[in-house]
Amino acid sequence: MVNRLRTLTGRACIWLTLAPLALGVPQALQGQANNAFPISQTHSGKERPLADRLPQKPSIPPTLTVPVEPLGFSAPGAIYLGQRNCLVSLDFLDENRLLFTFRVPGLMHRETSGEWTDERQIRAVVLELPAGTVAAEALWTVHDRVRYLWMLKDGHFLLRDKDGVQEGDANLNLKPLLHFPGPLLWMEMDPSKQYLVTNSEEPSQTASKPGDVDSPPTAQASMTVDGQKFGIPNLVVRILRIDTGQVMLVSRARAAVHLPINSEGYIESLRGTGEQWILNLDYFTGGSKALAHVNSSCAPMASFISAREFLVTSCDRKGADQITALSTDGRFLWEEAGPSQAIWPLLVMAPDGSRLVRETLAVNHAINAYAAFDSADVEGQLVRVFDAVTGKVAMVAPATPPLDAGGNVAISPTGQRVALLNAGALEIFDLPAPPSFADSANVVAAH
Repeated sequence: MVNRLRTLTGRACIWLTLAPLALGVPQALQGQANNAFPISQTHSGKERPLADRLPQKPSIPPTLTVPVEPLGFSAPGAIYLGQRNCLVSLDFLDENRLLFTFRVPGLMHRETSGEWTDERQIRAVVLELPAGTVAAEALWTVHDRVRYLWMLKDGHFLLRDKDGVQEGDANLNLKPLLHFPGPLLWMEMDPSKQYLVTNSEEPSQTASKPGDVDSPPTAQASMTVDGQKFGIPNLVVRILRIDTGQVMLVSRARAAVHLPINSEGYIESLRGTGEQWILNLDYFTGGSKALAHVNSSCAPMASFISAREFLVTSCDRKGADQITALSTDGRFLWEEAGPSQAIWPLLVMAPDGSRLVRETLAVNHAINAYAAFDSADVEGQLVRVFDAVTGKVAMVAPATPPLDAGGNVAISPTGQRVALLNAGALEIFDLPAPPSFADSANVVAAH
């Protein structure tokens, strides 16, 4: 079974073999890697262009604000812009409690060997709204500069560091959950928070220890793909159940991958002819189905908004983003043309799938091969909140300081509250109830 999966660091696809372990899981993916059926554009309508202009203030006033300086937060300097360091995280534990974490400024740490390390301190506070009082606080140590926190349900979260994952609660109590044979580089979850996709660095000679998650076989010295022989890659991709740690699928890869999953399976992008792509949903229980056909000059990036809806970011012939929302039953929901002067898009989904945030860096000129990016070109960060099933923009706001790795915006479990780190405060916005998925009954087919 061979798959194409999108890399985290580029628009190219890589080849992977996903091999289920002997855990009673049926063989997944009997994919249709061919062009046996016609490919067409996602739909025949016109997309709605998004404005390039960075607003001076939010489109609606905040309901309340919580100053962050008394919490110990200080805005990171402009030197961090462009490094994609994860400096903060902001999440709703429920409608009236926020978990705000941020790096504590300090001197760089040095090992006994004299080498600098990426060890840093993270301060975590739980804030009760509307007063903004601190209900719990903690100080964590992490050892890299990428994302470290992911929300679960019911006020729980996952904290990643080195080769381990801990589960935390609303009181900031932590307990070990998962341990890997090598450093854990990246994680992502399905919308229901049942499954976890992990990327970890594990050379083939790495020995597992008692309590580690299951690993792929390491007996072979090389792997063959399309008749070509390659050495065993050092990265391992797993899909596992969060509650039990059971590994469902495991494979070695040459680069960290983004693997969009829901509770049924995962989406793969299959290249057709020219700019044509097929998006397949490959079931964990075996078999697959085509979800949509898109035209794109780059490998399209899919992300699940909810179990029944996913977002596809593709490229037109000039390289500009096209944003398309589709349902897993083959319906086109909405489409937007991404702004030409906005780069590095980040997505934040409401836990119930009702709304999503797309934030981008607003720059003062179009970025291309003849006009490269420089941190001085950044005018700010643009935050847009969309109703998931209609694509209507529910709110637009600026965010300062701009944080190119995100973490500065959150949506509550009902999708009716948005929290934003902006201008020295946490701004809380109350929105009307979002439309339900049933309201999308009049949308057209996606094929």
